[in-house]
Amino acid sequence: MAERERKNHIHFYLSDDELVILKAKMREAQTNSISQFYRNLTLYSNIYYVEFDDIREMNTELGKIGNNINQIAKKMNENGNVYRDDVREVKERQERIWQLLKSILSKLP
Repeated sequence: MAERERKNHIHFYLSDDELVILKAKMREAQTNSISQFYRNLTLYSNIYYVEFDDIREMNTELGKIGNNINQIAKKMNENGNVYRDDVREVKERQERIWQLLKSILSKLP
């Protein structure tokens, strides 16, 4: 018997749902070999790391903008005036969101 080229065995567990997904993806890739499927994924797929800190910060800023807009609307309903400082703060937070979005996009491959 010829000696194997690939001698390293890897073993791991999947839930029933994960196994269904694996089989569907294998069908999509038109392969019946789990080993070949994993090799292709491992050797030829890109790995993407998503940094969620910027997204969390952006979400916080969006919440603050929403709060500011509610305060502006309340003041408008009370006395009919919009204060420059309130509008300025919304614009500054909006600019921060754009910066965060640009940061996120610059990290994408």
